[in-house]
Amino acid sequence: MTSAPRPMALEEAARHGTRVTLLGTAGGPPWWENSERSGISTLITVNGAQYLIDCGEGWGPMFRRSGTSTPGFEHGIDHLRAVFLTHHHSDHTVDYPNLLLLAWHNGSKGLKRPVQIVGPGDRTVLPPIFGERQHEPEVFHPDSPTPGIEESTHRLLQAYATDINDRMRDNAKQDLREIFEVHDIELPGTTGGDPNGDPSPAMEPFEVYADENVRVTAILVDHRPVFPAFAFRFDTADGSVVISGDTGVCENLVTLARGADLLLHECIDLDWVSSLMGPGSPRPDPYLMQHMLAAHTSIDQVGPQAQRAGVRTLVLTHLVPGNTPRQKWAQGRAGFSGDFYVGEDLMHFGIGVPAPDPLHDDDDPVRTPAGMGRELVGDGRR
Repeated sequence: MTSAPRPMALEEAARHGTRVTLLGTAGGPPWWENSERSGISTLITVNGAQYLIDCGEGWGPMFRRSGTSTPGFEHGIDHLRAVFLTHHHSDHTVDYPNLLLLAWHNGSKGLKRPVQIVGPGDRTVLPPIFGERQHEPEVFHPDSPTPGIEESTHRLLQAYATDINDRMRDNAKQDLREIFEVHDIELPGTTGGDPNGDPSPAMEPFEVYADENVRVTAILVDHRPVFPAFAFRFDTADGSVVISGDTGVCENLVTLARGADLLLHECIDLDWVSSLMGPGSPRPDPYLMQHMLAAHTSIDQVGPQAQRAGVRTLVLTHLVPGNTPRQKWAQGRAGFSGDFYVGEDLMHFGIGVPAPDPLHDDDDPVRTPAGMGRELVGDGRR
């Protein structure tokens, strides 16, 4: 049996056919004070091909710093195969335009095929209004108030028409619609027919992408009122990796993660939430507090959830707030008997059996990223 995934330097991780790189580990839209964490984003590399999950703030510079991007001027995403967006919250998508609009200058010429963008479709109905309001808020863009990733991308490109037309006409750049192919995830059958009442009904994982390196399956998770919100599982010849996305305690997540080698799971600091709106806070709001907690997994809940799934290694990421001390997050190991780590930006994990010697070639660049000293910090238990 192979050893459980653990944090390692990039040179060691590169000996694995499948490796995972945490580009950013902070969750939420605030610019967290006294935090070195970038916005949520994860990279999975399989046989040199790269798969990006979520585009949080700063993912591009962190991709460059990580040592996993193709080096050189106007290179970077040369080996990017696909991008997966878990849901439409801005902290997961704010630098998605960065990917689209800066691709020309960061490796699109090196792509051998269009990059596949896979993300949530149209919600179809507006979410309910939470709490008591004197006036119902105006519906923003009522003609299409809950667009999926296909429509959102189309409208993003329209917004940047001046830049796009200039670069295509003056610099002979390729049409971006030839570089990226965008797909709304279609839910199977009648699943998800009640977004406001039951956003994560019991279901089986379903395939959303596959190529010669990886099979990707998805499942609905509970990040109410957001819908659809997905967790993703990546199965390769080396093992399996699950990205929880944003979710409260959710049986669907357990179903998807069953027996996975590595589970990257979001987590929220309940004490921080309580300090903002709990009974002793300046503005107590038990309803909003419960609302926030239902959409996320707290430090004391994450270990038991991973234990029920029977995963080998649990890594906390999408940490809210991004400046909670690492020692506090370490309490998330309670109730979990596998290996446990608190995720840090630029942390690498190898999956499966490593090759005898590192491979140094242009198709799988290996360089030492800045900040490598932080990568080996973690709590492991067996």
